[in-house]
Amino acid sequence: MERVPERVLISGGGPVGLICAYALAKENIPVIVFDENSELQEDPRAATTHPATLELLADLDLVGKVIEQGLICPIFRFWDRPTGNLVAEFDHELLRDDTDYPYVVQCEQFKLTRILVDLMRSMTAADIRFSHRVTSVSQGDQCVSIEVDSPNGINHFEGRYLIGSDGGRSTVRTEAKIPFKGFTWAERFLVLSTPFDFEAQRGMCHRNYISDPEEWCNCFKVAGDGPPGLWRTVYPEAADVPEADLLTDEYIQKKLQNFFPSRDKYDIVHRNLYTVHQRVAATFRKGRVMIAGDAAHVNNSIGGMGLNGGIQDAVNLAEKLIKIWKSGASDSLLDEYNDERRTFAIEFVQAQTIQNKNRLEAKDPKIRKKFLDDLQSIAADPKRARQFMLKSSMIEAMRRIQDRNR
Repeated sequence: MERVPERVLISGGGPVGLICAYALAKENIPVIVFDENSELQEDPRAATTHPATLELLADLDLVGKVIEQGLICPIFRFWDRPTGNLVAEFDHELLRDDTDYPYVVQCEQFKLTRILVDLMRSMTAADIRFSHRVTSVSQGDQCVSIEVDSPNGINHFEGRYLIGSDGGRSTVRTEAKIPFKGFTWAERFLVLSTPFDFEAQRGMCHRNYISDPEEWCNCFKVAGDGPPGLWRTVYPEAADVPEADLLTDEYIQKKLQNFFPSRDKYDIVHRNLYTVHQRVAATFRKGRVMIAGDAAHVNNSIGGMGLNGGIQDAVNLAEKLIKIWKSGASDSLLDEYNDERRTFAIEFVQAQTIQNKNRLEAKDPKIRKKFLDDLQSIAADPKRARQFMLKSSMIEAMRRIQDRNR
């Protein structure tokens, strides 16, 4: 019988796949990462890194580089658009006794992928292949086999395990015949990035949620390529309006001026419109195939849970594979990965992000007033504010998993 190559195959070279590859390669476990793009993608997607995730990055000796390339943001605020009033401010300093990282770091995910690729260049256990797209998956009792479309044609690879971190339209998930259950929101999200200084000109902190029954907005600062940084704003848009119409200069200027009137025209450095889903895979493990990140679960971006949940998937899965590989643990640990991370995705990330969206867009005056009154009341009480932030920072849910594993 031909010997199965002792390696882990990873489809998808975004932050989730690369975190998993880096954690395994640090332990000298051979990995091959296949990414369909010709190089790392530098589009400005997720940026928020919560305290619970910063703890995991610290364990991997990555947190210093992430902080260096991002912005430390200790506070976040909720605003009421109709009145212009500040509803509530939450300061992560209340978590000083709960974590070494009582703040959020705004570091765009493409910076994290650059950090990881640079570190893995010198690792003999890591092999990253761009312009390689996984097209089919099959598995037996001893190995996983994949076909990969590469610049040299179709190639075949085998390994002990395959990790699908290839996004919401995951080929690995599809090939493994894993259902992706959930729903799609009626609205799309419009993302606009500008160097306009919302802090100096509008009194914003670096993370803001602006509630409105007709048209809410999120407003965040990211480091960009350096000072003065960029501000990213997010708005809901109707599904029946052509995308081309929503991305015109005229419409975008009107959108920003409607929210934040200015005598000057806004400089727009990035614009994007995307469909928003709330979905969780029926299982995160099928035999020797595991899925993680957007391949396993997707959600709306309000609260910054998606990237964080994916990184946490990657670390959890890597820890279990290391135990199997190096300590001879049973691969039933991978069933625990499925149980822990799927439960986390359903009971925390899905529930929290849906609640976040409902809070910002509530139309019924009584329900809306209750949301805002509750936020104001919680922020005014340090004990309740701490509990609120233990949840929003993902610490509470992470601690539950950690306690379960002790």
